[in-house]
Amino acid sequence: MLANLQSRSKAMSKKCQVTGKVPARGNSYALRGIAKKKKGVGLKTTGITKRRFLPNLVKKRFWLAEENRFITLRLATSAMRTIDKNGLSAVVRAVRASGQKV
Repeated sequence: MLANLQSRSKAMSKKCQVTGKVPARGNSYALRGIAKKKKGVGLKTTGITKRRFLPNLVKKRFWLAEENRFITLRLATSAMRTIDKNGLSAVVRAVRASGQKV
């Protein structure tokens, strides 16, 4: 019962508010052996397990001069470069137009 309640808690999604990056799925390979170029018989895959590639998310406060207040965004570090390039006000307008709360 307790575990059921914890899973329903409002956990923050792992999604960038600016770029929309979300976790990607992939495989992790366990390799064994010595490479042929090192005079071995070659590498063999001994196990494949599923894994997630998580976006590099940070919680960052920005000063929005138009509204004379700070706004907090949860974004990928690559999105900070987008903000530097396009400007904070343009990015905030685009995020609000997509229906997200800022």
